[in-house]
Amino acid sequence: MSDILRNIGLFIGLLLLQVMILNKINFLGYANPMLYMLFILVFPLKKERGLFLVLSFILGLFVDFFLDSGGINASASLLIAYIRLPVLKGLLNKTDVDFAVFKITKLPFLKLLSFIAIMVFVHHLAIFSLEYFSFKAILTILSRTILTSFFTIILIIFSLLLMTNQK
Repeated sequence: MSDILRNIGLFIGLLLLQVMILNKINFLGYANPMLYMLFILVFPLKKERGLFLVLSFILGLFVDFFLDSGGINASASLLIAYIRLPVLKGLLNKTDVDFAVFKITKLPFLKLLSFIAIMVFVHHLAIFSLEYFSFKAILTILSRTILTSFFTIILIIFSLLLMTNQK
């Protein structure tokens, strides 16, 4: 029961933080950290996959609603929710993890950083590709993806440190 309440609190807390504070931040004019995706990264693997995909989509849809962004956050969130397990399996050996009791915060730092970087980069590339939707804007898409990913990764790492230090 406490896991359910913690996940509900994390979902609502990250959503409110994103739409009320983080969406108003623009580093260097156009890099906006997207911390809400932390929910997708830390959601327990042992939970029902269908529920996880629906929750990820709904989280992105709420962000889209507040940003008036037409579904790009929902599609990017669903994409990373779908590829999360294959990415983890690709980064980790079977001896590294028992997926039934797996927690992202227990990963070695380099594997954790690799996992977060891959997921953030894919998420942001999907968002900016859908936002610009043109090959003419490929340099803008890549620069925004890299810059926004950098700030989002830093924010996620600090958030994970805060989450593990509170326990």
